[in-house]
Amino acid sequence: MSYMADNSQQVVFLPEGSKRTRGRDAQRINILIAKAVANAVKSTLGPKGMDKMIVDELGDVTISNDGATILGEMSIEHPAGKMMVEIAKTQDQEVGDGTTSAVVIGGSLLKNAEELLDDEIHPSIIIKGYRLAAKKAKEIAAEIAEPISFKDTKILRNIALTSMTGKAAESAEELADIVVKAITQIADEDDGKVKIDIDNVKVEKKQGASLAETQLVQGIIIDKEIVHKGMPKKIKNAKIALVDAALEIKGPETDTKISINDPDQLQAFLDQEESILKKMVETVKNSGANVVICQKGIDDIAQHYLAKEGIMAVRRVKKSDMDALAKATGAKVASRVKDLTSSDLGKAQTVQEKKISGDSMVFVEGCKNPKSVSILVRGGTEHVVDEAGRAVKDAIGSVSSAINDGKVVAGGGSCEAEVALRLREYAKTIGGREQLAIEAFAEALEIIPRTLAETAGMDPIDTLVALRSKHSTKEGRYIGVNVFSAKLDDMKKGKVLEPLKVKTQAITSGSEAADMLLRIDDIIAGSGKSRAGGGMPPGMGGGMGGGMPDMD
Repeated sequence: MSYMADNSQQVVFLPEGSKRTRGRDAQRINILIAKAVANAVKSTLGPKGMDKMIVDELGDVTISNDGATILGEMSIEHPAGKMMVEIAKTQDQEVGDGTTSAVVIGGSLLKNAEELLDDEIHPSIIIKGYRLAAKKAKEIAAEIAEPISFKDTKILRNIALTSMTGKAAESAEELADIVVKAITQIADEDDGKVKIDIDNVKVEKKQGASLAETQLVQGIIIDKEIVHKGMPKKIKNAKIALVDAALEIKGPETDTKISINDPDQLQAFLDQEESILKKMVETVKNSGANVVICQKGIDDIAQHYLAKEGIMAVRRVKKSDMDALAKATGAKVASRVKDLTSSDLGKAQTVQEKKISGDSMVFVEGCKNPKSVSILVRGGTEHVVDEAGRAVKDAIGSVSSAINDGKVVAGGGSCEAEVALRLREYAKTIGGREQLAIEAFAEALEIIPRTLAETAGMDPIDTLVALRSKHSTKEGRYIGVNVFSAKLDDMKKGKVLEPLKVKTQAITSGSEAADMLLRIDDIIAGSGKSRAGGGMPPGMGGGMGGGMPDMD
């Protein structure tokens, strides 16, 4: 890579084979890629959104209309495309729902920015306007949001339903009830404020039954089987020992050498090992435990003695499951077997091994006031159960965000339409060229009701015009797109509710990604020599698959 100095001398400063795109071309490429990524998921938005089928290199199929899942499965190589994927990931991690909305808003902001760039407005002015608009948009959204209480289970159920509608439609109501019960069960109150940790709701998926057979377990499901056939398969009034140590004999920590000269010595060693294992089992028995759940291994001899004592045992349980079991049963995890006492034990009504679709799973049920619960999601096929699992996780994210934030807004594009209307009024007070950027931001937010109208088969332009007209009146604040009746309706009365956090996070992540891409005016792709595979990637400025190497 080289450039001509003022004295016409050529100066080389990048390796041979490097490719560089500068100025307006660089911006155009980034915007083009970002729009393509947004358009890839745009049609999945809302209850009437369509699904996408992604087939990877190994032939594995994913069918989903969850934005984060679709973009995560797509092989997007271009850095600008990867930044759009980051929007979905951030939204998913922070809120758990609204991933498609966030990406679509980000793409729409860049599309409108491109028109401003064509009108010779500098990127820094657009970025300043977007930042002002994003800040004001979040303030407006918070202003029109309404407070909710942790005890408003009907509202929480409607939030869960809004999140799941279109993903697991046929059983959405039953699933919504299960999600609300799970969330209210694990809620922690601290200084009068309710906090939810969604990691305390474990979602297990098993195919082979209908979605309607999805169940909430007041305890934990462990995807393991009982270690010994001689052990009981069901124990009532279980006293559970959680052990973070192996019930087996390890080799010494230091390098040692043991010489055995005759069979009696070998037998003595074997007897000693058996004696140590027997003592371990006696310690467990003396603690009063009738169920042992071990994070590490359990020796065959220890299994035998546990079975003789009628103690059920499960081994190699994940640390996350051990933590969940501790919260659900009230047990303390013992780091050493010899330290195990009756005060360390947890309690459950039953611990039982059940066959689910041919696989054995251990159900720890009937825990008193458990602070960790499980949802067993069922479905006719692997793809159905996977999508139902994603719907449940989205609903858990939405309901917990609503409780943590304590505020909700009306859905169906009504919140975006109201924010857009007030942003246009705000733009007039700013003046200058930034006003154009704020108006472009307002128009970008309207992509949500516009897309909902498109998925419902409505005329998007007529719908937007009617929506703006309705929102210009005091009574029209909650008017949005009813995709089921294909007309404008009061979303609050229709019980279409979403957490405020879903909206503010989508605005934040979408606008920040747009700002970052607009600031780029130079794309430098490394030479083929520095790449492990050799050669330049095809189409540096091309589509989503070809793209530049990752320049992290």
